[in-house]
Amino acid sequence: MKLNKSQPIGVFDSGIGGLTVANAISKLLPNEKLIYFGDTAHLPYGDKSARAIKQYSYIITDFLIEKGCKAIVIACNSATAVSYRFLHEMYKDDIHIFGVIHPVVLAVTQDESIKKIGIIGTQATVQSGVYESLFKQQKPELEITSLATPLLAPMIEAGFAPNSTIDGVLQYYINRKEFEDIDALILACTHYPLIKDKIADLLPPHVKIFDNTIYAAREVQLELQRLYLLSNKKSSENEFYVSDYTENFEQTTQIFYGEKIKLELAKIWKLS
Repeated sequence: MKLNKSQPIGVFDSGIGGLTVANAISKLLPNEKLIYFGDTAHLPYGDKSARAIKQYSYIITDFLIEKGCKAIVIACNSATAVSYRFLHEMYKDDIHIFGVIHPVVLAVTQDESIKKIGIIGTQATVQSGVYESLFKQQKPELEITSLATPLLAPMIEAGFAPNSTIDGVLQYYINRKEFEDIDALILACTHYPLIKDKIADLLPPHVKIFDNTIYAAREVQLELQRLYLLSNKKSSENEFYVSDYTENFEQTTQIFYGEKIKLELAKIWKLS
């Protein structure tokens, strides 16, 4: 498939949390048109089976390809963990697939001061063992401890991020014994950057926090630059689609994306 600079970048997530990735890409690459798809009919992916996540990811990727995207970013740790390799192999001759896990792993391994890493994410991400596997390949001497934090994403998506209600849940997770003496903490969910400051307040000041939205955006920039596919001029406004629509989703998008956006309903499958 012949790709050109003017084609948009597709971004998808299990809901609207991936808007943090879309926002990071938009800020870093303002000339790029984005087409975002939030699978709000099936959120969250964190408690779904690997088979279901692969099926959703495949259908959404096809939708974004039909929209003419030159690259697709899986803006979800759970979907990246389960579907990245599958989608990359399926579409490697047609389109460029990016995830949110590999870039942050590379960034951590390049920091010589880090000896012990903590990871917080959804059940699907943690159970996949993808972070541990990649770190073992890149830097096996690193000590890694992972913890599933399933209550956080739904609370953030429900609008609790700026509210003290989430503080007690965070303390329960972050103050666990296994996180003692960590040098870095990876926020392995695209929702978590919204509570990054709250997390930092619970950690010793020397602990480095890695927000994978930033590293994912940088990887997209570098790879498209290498392929001479960076846009010189924005062709049209960004588009935002969801698989199920409520007014609450539209209101919450401003928290994740940083500005008000208009959601469009795309019925790419029957609700299940």
